Amino acid sequence: MNNIHKPMQLNVVSKHNLPPPLEPTCMSQALSHLAWRVAMSAKLTTLMRHDTWTLLPPPKDCNLVGCKWVFRIKYTADGSIDKFKARLVAKGFHHRIGFDFKETFSSVL
Repeated sequence: MNNIHKPMQLNVVSKHNLPPPLEPTCMSQALSHLAWRVAMSAKLTTLMRHDTWTLLPPPKDCNLVGCKWVFRIKYTADGSIDKFKARLVAKGFHHRIGFDFKETFSSVL
């Protein structure tokens, strides 16, 4: 033989794993990114459009319950980002039974 051979072909595939975007844990982190501000604005618009609350003067001797934002990133089946989701939730752990409410109800389907 004459030592002539087809050169070995190498297929190099490289994938750079970028760190996933972080979900903010406080308002200042969320407000520093446009995607989270848009998600918060969309949620507030939805809440107001559906008449979720009515502003009233606070009753005497009642514990006012605060609220906080919860942020989550929703992913598609292939792992790409679907949407940035913001929820406004009540801090229900501040409630006192018998003082702030009489009973609770949660529908179960």
